Amino acid sequence: MSELASRLKLIIQRVNELSSPARSPVRLIAISKTKPVEDIIELYRAGQRYFGENYAEELEKKSNDKLIQTHCPDIRWHFVGHLQRKKVPRFLTRVTNLDCVQTVDSIELADRLNMILKQQSQKLNVLLQINTSNEKQKYGIDRKQFLSLYDYIQKNCPTLICQGLMTIGSLDNVQAASDQDFQVLVQCRKDLCEKYNRNLNDIELSMGMSHDYERAIQAGSTIVRVGSSIFGPRR
Repeated sequence: MSELASRLKLIIQRVNELSSPARSPVRLIAISKTKPVEDIIELYRAGQRYFGENYAEELEKKSNDKLIQTHCPDIRWHFVGHLQRKKVPRFLTRVTNLDCVQTVDSIELADRLNMILKQQSQKLNVLLQINTSNEKQKYGIDRKQFLSLYDYIQKNCPTLICQGLMTIGSLDNVQAASDQDFQVLVQCRKDLCEKYNRNLNDIELSMGMSHDYERAIQAGSTIVRVGSSIFGPRR
């Protein structure tokens, strides 16, 4: 077994160990930004199907790579970076096997996605990105406003399937081993479910990366985004 496949196996084992038997298994997204297509193919052959990218141009290029299309027919791409509205038409037209955009954080972006998807007669899974740490430099909607965004999408964006919520934790909280960002997202899910009479288990929580995915799962995460712990350090 290759080093890449071995690292993937260890992460999957740890994710499964921490997953609650009362819930669906936690989904692992392998974040492959800046990594070569050969690494993606190797992990695909080892059983991984969900991969994530941070940059629209890189995802477009990789999803259309002939080797990936040949060797990874069932690959599922998650976009986990900031998506500019002006790039939406090209993004939705060119990216293949797109499973989810995890970073919807405004009515304007939701409207743009919905408009282009209508033209294509397509639907798309999305998550709402919430700025749980209130950092000005971070993308994501304010926790006090996300319910309005959810409500707007439910009423006005029939092509968007809102599966849940996503956050990128504060580096300060990570270094302090604080779960504050996770707890904020967990509370946001409770608020959403209470207002719209939804089951907690029906709302995904995407939180946790290489440095804190274990704590995230223990806090209730259903999707973790792991990059360097699988692929190795980025250069």
